[in-house]
Amino acid sequence: MFAERKLIIATKHQKEQVIAPILEKELGVTCFTDPALDTDILGTFTGEVARYDDPVTTARKKCYRAMEISGCDMAVASEGSFGPHPTLFFAAADDEILLFIDQKNHLEIIVRELSVDTNFQGSEVKTEEELLEFTQRSQFPEHGLILRKAPNDYTEIHKGITNKKTLLHIFHNLISACGTAYVETDMRAMFNPSRMKVIEQATQKLAAKIKSCCPQCQTPGFGVTDVLPGLPCSLCRTPTRSTLSYVYTCAHCRYTHEEKFPHHKFTEDPMYCDICNP
Repeated sequence: MFAERKLIIATKHQKEQVIAPILEKELGVTCFTDPALDTDILGTFTGEVARYDDPVTTARKKCYRAMEISGCDMAVASEGSFGPHPTLFFAAADDEILLFIDQKNHLEIIVRELSVDTNFQGSEVKTEEELLEFTQRSQFPEHGLILRKAPNDYTEIHKGITNKKTLLHIFHNLISACGTAYVETDMRAMFNPSRMKVIEQATQKLAAKIKSCCPQCQTPGFGVTDVLPGLPCSLCRTPTRSTLSYVYTCAHCRYTHEEKFPHHKFTEDPMYCDICNP
């Protein structure tokens, strides 16, 4: 279905470095990018261009814009969101959505990779010492930094800083003009190796899902659509909140399959039971 076809990667931030090798190997496609595609018009991490849509809609718009510009009928795009982890308190998270569209075969396949392997952070700094402490926490210079006057100030934003001399020069200019500066991690993929690794993990997951076909109609993209709790407590046998089964659904024919004990775990530790450990 995909072999020897072209696939455009909808990016201007060099994500093809990790996406292309995987999809070319697993699907037999030829990946390419188009320099005419400007994904920043759909939103930027620094906020000077607001993102009005949810991540899936934004990724979908990237795909369709890329296909329209290139004349290709197959595309993939990623969209990342950064902030507090939804369940792990005090931990930052990288939430990556990867979306694949094949117009020829009317396919749309989505995967999500949620990771705490991120250096995402920002801080107001007034002294060179505070700035250098931030660089140590943010894995600089392997990971790029951004400097601006204040968190929500869009008048002067310096992106993609990977050199200490340049960083200090811009910092002192901002301090001289404003008395303070705001430093943050550059979350664009080409300046953030940690994010690149998460996108690579998401791509592996996407390739596996594309290659997973519905047992009934053979449509690609047969994946998990629901996670059901209820794994029994090993002590009192009461259903817990832990995963009992995965539900797979075909987007084409709606065939469903329930896989029980997907983690090969048949009971839960009583410490996770609301009855034994309320």
